[in-house]
Amino acid sequence: MRCPYCGSFDDKVLESRQLANGESIRRRRECLSCGQRFTSFERIEEKQFMVVKRDGRRQPFDIKKIAKGIERALEKRPISTDLKDQILNEIEDEAYTVGKADREISTAQLGEIVLKRLNALDKVAYIRFASVYRKFNNLEEFIEEVKKISL
Repeated sequence: MRCPYCGSFDDKVLESRQLANGESIRRRRECLSCGQRFTSFERIEEKQFMVVKRDGRRQPFDIKKIAKGIERALEKRPISTDLKDQILNEIEDEAYTVGKADREISTAQLGEIVLKRLNALDKVAYIRFASVYRKFNNLEEFIEEVKKISL
């Protein structure tokens, strides 16, 4: 570790403490060249969770994008903000579980997770989201989707 005061790489660790449930370590150090003390932090750098788009591109997972789609689907529906937040947390948790091995999830898998949650929550919101997600081309496709949920 380079000393922030003199730039020397010679130091000794005086104290180490675990932080954030063992996910990071705080170390107090003393520079052996100038005698100044400083603090360093260590944490595991995890591979970013990615979403694989239909065309094969990869983008970082962003729960805000899902929240925006769900917000549109639930517009003017009698659903509380707390319930929306709970649904978003459940979607995020399930997405991370599904994509845990590769640290990525496809948009198809992610869309199905969202649809499953919306179907259980509000049928109108489900249809709204499905119409955008499944890209209905005509009225027949829309009617088929409505028939699926009304059974």
